[in-house]
Amino acid sequence: MKIALFYGSTTCYTEIAAERIQAELGKDTVTLFNIKDTPLSTIAEHDILILGISTWDYGEIQEDWESHWPEIANIDLEGKIVALYGMGDQIGYTDWFQDALGMLHEQVIAQGGYVIGYWPNQGYEFAVSKALTEDEQHFVGLALDEDNQYDASEERIKLWCEQISTEIADILSD
Repeated sequence: MKIALFYGSTTCYTEIAAERIQAELGKDTVTLFNIKDTPLSTIAEHDILILGISTWDYGEIQEDWESHWPEIANIDLEGKIVALYGMGDQIGYTDWFQDALGMLHEQVIAQGGYVIGYWPNQGYEFAVSKALTEDEQHFVGLALDEDNQYDASEERIKLWCEQISTEIADILSD
């Protein structure tokens, strides 16, 4: 099983999370791609993906993702397994927590991706998020908050990696 992890990172937190995910799943399993240095079209070359994005200010997309955002509409994700993770600040931006994660999820679904890794929203304190599932019980991917819950990130990453490993194995065995 080979996984390609694409991320954009302005302040290095999304990159650090990518490295933690890679360490958890194995360096032989996960290859990292910083979208600042890698064409987004490269995503189409991989069957199992993890995409990492952060929310900036008032629900804005991280700058590296933003500069490539129109390209997503041209990437065929049909049949691709996609897990998502996002960075956000649930206290400082409580009305926009993980919004970029939700926007990326919409794009992945629109391009035919099969999303896994939905994450429970218990243990977070925020007002509104575009990253919630319809039942509002889960985020559409792993939600990390390095500003306010740094101490929870390592355990969340560990559990999420176990979860997506199981989900991927189940899909591949069908």
